[in-house]
Amino acid sequence: MAAGSVTQPGNPDAQTGTGQQLHGHNRISTQALSSLAKASAARALGVPAHDIRVDWTDDDGLLALSIVSPVQVPPLAVVARDPGRLRSFGGPILDRLVKAKSDILGSVTALSGAQLSRVDIRISGVKINDGGRVR
Repeated sequence: MAAGSVTQPGNPDAQTGTGQQLHGHNRISTQALSSLAKASAARALGVPAHDIRVDWTDDDGLLALSIVSPVQVPPLAVVARDPGRLRSFGGPILDRLVKAKSDILGSVTALSGAQLSRVDIRISGVKINDGGRVR
């Protein structure tokens, strides 16, 4: 199986409404998995999906997802005046990344059925946002 491609055998006991058995495979392409991962990461990190890059590798039969993305942050001057403002962005970046990994792994697995071994996130930059995160 190619990294990023998910194949699920058909259920030989599955039947159509006419009583006919269904056989075969369902396949989710790498492109579809990548779009799903980008959308999930965009939601978790608060940045547009088009700013995110994803890559899939085989990890002993499971899929490992690598994400490169910017992350939203408040302006430094705002945080210096009001440290509590960081809460509106979900807290410190490290805490947000730990939560994002879990959220992305859960949503990609739930929506695709793919078995992910891990999610790695590398922050490529920051997006300054005066308004805070809106989830």
